[in-house]
Amino acid sequence: MAPDETEDDKDLGFGSFVAGQSRQRFLNSDGTFNVQRTGFGFFSTINPYHSLLSMSWGNFLGLLLLLYFFSNVAFGTLYSTLGAEALVDTSSTPTANLFVRGFFFSVQTFATIGYGTIHPVGVVPNLLVTVESYYSLIANALITGVVFARFARPVAKIVFSHVAVVAPYRGITGLMFRIVNGQNNQLIEISAKIMFARFVTENGKRVRRFDVLELERRSVVFFPLAWTVVHPIDEDSPLYGLTESDLRAADAEILILLAATDETFAQTVHARSSYKPEQIMFGYKFVNIYNTPHPDEPLSIDVRKLSEIEPAE
Repeated sequence: MAPDETEDDKDLGFGSFVAGQSRQRFLNSDGTFNVQRTGFGFFSTINPYHSLLSMSWGNFLGLLLLLYFFSNVAFGTLYSTLGAEALVDTSSTPTANLFVRGFFFSVQTFATIGYGTIHPVGVVPNLLVTVESYYSLIANALITGVVFARFARPVAKIVFSHVAVVAPYRGITGLMFRIVNGQNNQLIEISAKIMFARFVTENGKRVRRFDVLELERRSVVFFPLAWTVVHPIDEDSPLYGLTESDLRAADAEILILLAATDETFAQTVHARSSYKPEQIMFGYKFVNIYNTPHPDEPLSIDVRKLSEIEPAE
């Protein structure tokens, strides 16, 4: 612990109540938190822009498809209620069903296709076309902006090894886990902060304690392949002398925060994860992840071996 660092400085922002009461892991493997906030009004928690940026691409494209479909259904229904004389179909085989005719005319208007075989007749139908044209203009502009923002927003995709190990390290032992960049972009100046959370008994009261784990190296300048993050378990380590059963009894958790600079966007990105005792393997080590290169080939790693372990000798 640094000389000016207090216990309050190390609670990670969860607060003493959460730290003392929660029996769940703080961080899931995907970096999400196991906490909830209730009591807000329904509308105060709605943030459509954030939701559109943070949802998966599959959900985002599915939502756009629903918006596109139901918008055309709504306008197609309105067109069909105006009667057959409001939308004239001059094609060789006119569409008899008024809703189908209105739906496809709406699609053509919404996407500014304009085949010309179906056209509005009269003031009211043309006013409705004006409304839909304005709506489609706003909708397309907003959708284009959100799509651009999603592409322009840097997101770290750090792949963590499924397990951490306590293995021999320079005459002692060390807590280790491996990470690799899951994207083709380049990350530079990547740094790691590791916290050790567990329950301890102090003054007859069971409380959760947090300690920052010193690392072999806190940061690396370049991250082209993989990084094995190592915490040496020496006499000054909070993990010194602890066994797997001790970690389980203390409901321990290794909390990880990574920060890096995305070279493409020149912006800072973050990644989080954690390991619980059942994910920490004592007496094992990671297998060699590096491929044996041919003299004329570049150095490479096999990411499929990121989480593979073997008994330590």
